[in-house]
Amino acid sequence: MTTKPASRPTNSNFSSGPCAKRPGWTPQQLNDAPLGRSHRAKVGKAKLKLAIDLTREVLEVPADYKIGIVPASDTGAVEMALWSLLGPRPVTAIAWESFGDGWIGDITKELKLKDVTKLKAGYGELPDLSKVDPASDVVFTWNGTTSGVRVPNADWIKADREGLTICDATSAAFAQPLDWAKLDVVTFSWQKALGGEAAHGMLILSPRAVARLESHTPAWPMPKIFRLTKGGKLIEGIFQGETINTPSMLCVEDYIDALNWAKSVGGLKGLIGRADASTKVITDWVAKTPWVDFLATDPAIRSNTSVCLKVVDPAITALSPEAQADFAKKLVAAVEKEGAGYDLGAYRDAPPGLRIWCGATVETADVAALTQWLDWAFETTKASLNQAA
Repeated sequence: MTTKPASRPTNSNFSSGPCAKRPGWTPQQLNDAPLGRSHRAKVGKAKLKLAIDLTREVLEVPADYKIGIVPASDTGAVEMALWSLLGPRPVTAIAWESFGDGWIGDITKELKLKDVTKLKAGYGELPDLSKVDPASDVVFTWNGTTSGVRVPNADWIKADREGLTICDATSAAFAQPLDWAKLDVVTFSWQKALGGEAAHGMLILSPRAVARLESHTPAWPMPKIFRLTKGGKLIEGIFQGETINTPSMLCVEDYIDALNWAKSVGGLKGLIGRADASTKVITDWVAKTPWVDFLATDPAIRSNTSVCLKVVDPAITALSPEAQADFAKKLVAAVEKEGAGYDLGAYRDAPPGLRIWCGATVETADVAALTQWLDWAFETTKASLNQAA
């Protein structure tokens, strides 16, 4: 029997959203937030513009791309793009996990578009991206948060494409390199790779996306919070800090703090390096641990943020699907009870197993400590199962 580890992670938060706050974070970091002031006052606009400017700097967004702060987290940003941009061309919708599948549902059931090609794959896999029609608008997630699978690159997107690419990058931004030349719409939320607070989304538009907005009028009614144009022209203020609805200036200050921290650790390159280092700890642990494996079998498509694992011990895989799911829940509960790791369970729609956030705000040493607790929890939970039998 594995001995209970002697030490716990310094920060035991491994949730895939909202994610761990940056190392060293305290509420006192937010003392400069203009609370009680209007977001449309000079001070409010300046903070919102600073958040946009820092986003461009850290994410290395091209100068001619527009960056806006929008309502309703990443979901709101994606929906704004779908409702505002789709319609003029056929659509290729790609899904290999829960959120991508959700966008397909919105496109076909809510917008009721008919000329839609669905490219799907199961958890742990990618569909055949060579089948994407460059004449169509393409909707996809860069990193499948619930499956631990990401696209390895954007080589499958044609440089001379006719359609737009709409990319949900919420668990990829600030942790994986994004090929901006191949992306027309990019969305993410503050609560993911930088450990910001929830409810605010980011919408980034290429010049091609802006041209579509100014030339296309959707066939359906547009809610106020989705409207990006007025009189056939882009509402520029949205991309200069004039948000559509009222943002939390406390959350804005927190996002600014996270972006400044990102700069302090080497910007985008430093953030990617931190995520890669933590993922390598898990990769090395999986290689020497017979009871666990990655949900994604191909290393080239494995996420370095939402790392998804499955239990492969023969005694567990021989159980019924319901019993396997129960075992995974008990394993997670054992770790949580010890305060050694929180929110480690697989997403509710995904195969039973583990999901460990390894984004840049997580310390590599904490991931290493967690793996020891997972070994202990596995043996403890399996022993309990054997005793019950």
